[in-house]
Amino acid sequence: MKKIVLSLIVFTMTSVSALAGGILTNTNQSVLFLKNPARDAAIGIDGVYSNPAGVAFMPEGFHIAFNWQYAHQTRTITSTNPVFALGKKNDGSSVKEFEGVADAPIIPSLQAAYNKGDWSIQVNFSVPGGGGACEFADGLGSFESVVGNIANQLKPLGALGYDMDGYMKGRQYYYGIQIGAAYKIYPNLSVYGGLRLLYGDATYKAKINNILVKTAGGYVEFGDFMQGAIGIVEDGISQVEAGIEQINNGITQYESAGIPVPAELTAQQQTLVAQQAQLEGTRKELGTLQKYAEGVNLLSNQDGLGIAPVIGIDWKYKNFNFAAKYEFKTQIRMKNESTVNKASEIPAVNRFRDGEKVNEDAPALLTLGAQWRPVEEVSLNVGWHHYFDKDANWYNNTQDLLRRNTNEYLAGVEWDVTDKLNVSCGGQLTRYGLTDEYMNDMSFVVNSYSLGFGFSYKVRENITLSAAYFQTNYDKYTRENYPTAGVSDTFTRTNRVLGAGCQIDF
Repeated sequence: MKKIVLSLIVFTMTSVSALAGGILTNTNQSVLFLKNPARDAAIGIDGVYSNPAGVAFMPEGFHIAFNWQYAHQTRTITSTNPVFALGKKNDGSSVKEFEGVADAPIIPSLQAAYNKGDWSIQVNFSVPGGGGACEFADGLGSFESVVGNIANQLKPLGALGYDMDGYMKGRQYYYGIQIGAAYKIYPNLSVYGGLRLLYGDATYKAKINNILVKTAGGYVEFGDFMQGAIGIVEDGISQVEAGIEQINNGITQYESAGIPVPAELTAQQQTLVAQQAQLEGTRKELGTLQKYAEGVNLLSNQDGLGIAPVIGIDWKYKNFNFAAKYEFKTQIRMKNESTVNKASEIPAVNRFRDGEKVNEDAPALLTLGAQWRPVEEVSLNVGWHHYFDKDANWYNNTQDLLRRNTNEYLAGVEWDVTDKLNVSCGGQLTRYGLTDEYMNDMSFVVNSYSLGFGFSYKVRENITLSAAYFQTNYDKYTRENYPTAGVSDTFTRTNRVLGAGCQIDF
């Protein structure tokens, strides 16, 4: 029961990623990505993020792009647990669905480059991690199962069920500024070097309140029930102590008279001593539970800063273009300002202890891309992303629970319909190295495939407007490796993004 009580205050981070990419990385930093995700070898202003070496092949002058994206995401966990059947709101069912909604109405990004001769000076501002707030209005299955397990264990003291309100919300943004320069070593070969600074800002809230216990006389406040239960246990302890004292007096009389103590009397003494120890243990556990009669209210604010190099290369050969980029691991330590002031026996709680610094590295990322123009008006694009998740450092070494690193496979096509109009579409396949040990309802990802399409139109010779739609379709992942029979969770998500952008060339 002690472990269950401590679990009441567990609130593990909810990563909110409203965009595409790896576990902690957003890769769609422009509207051009939304309309064709395979931009790793494309030559354009969005290459300041996706193919910085290739930006050197753009015309001389100043180029700037402003991007706005709106993302709407849901997270759905279907939890199965026998104790849910004890819940007032669950109508006797052991299966319950918990849905979180994440909205990011304004996700901005900016790419700018100044090209002169063989040089290209570049800057990128974006949100390469997080990007919104995810809210579970009814809490999570892991929250409710704690209360359900307590009610189940209180059955011998008259508990018949429970009622509760749960709530959880996580908001997370990683703001990134990348500054660098590309240089054309040869007319068809360029290289890039730069630095990316990440600033993380996050807030997490969790609440478990209005806990009621169902009894034969109806629902009562959890605190009132605990007082009554403690009274019952203390009465039991008094009765056992009185019985032990009576037996001890009898044993003393036998010993004083020099008569062997009957085995039945000794056995009764041992039974009562065992009952006394059990009741005292129950009283101690109930005392611990009583501290949470008012529920749990947690608030944690985190922030952190990290910096890492970025390098790239681009090679043009006839009507082909090949490119590669490598983002080094960004070490980030998120510092807590929290209502959790004391160390807990559960590591997940210590993650939110006031003043605690939490490992939250952005993993290294390698991207490879190729572009082929079979005719001048059409380009075919492919790409590959590899996230070095297992080399990052995350809280409690959760990266070690992954089976392997994340891989993404991308393809797309673009068509210059006229000198002013460009249309494109593409897709992305994302595969994580998930395991049952890694997955939990507070922070999860699942394999997916994404589709995007859109258009760009030159309203003036130096001004281009773009619009796009991007949707991610997720698999379902079922976790069943719980120590308790009949307990499982099925995870899935939805994600839809709208974007608009404007590019200006001087």
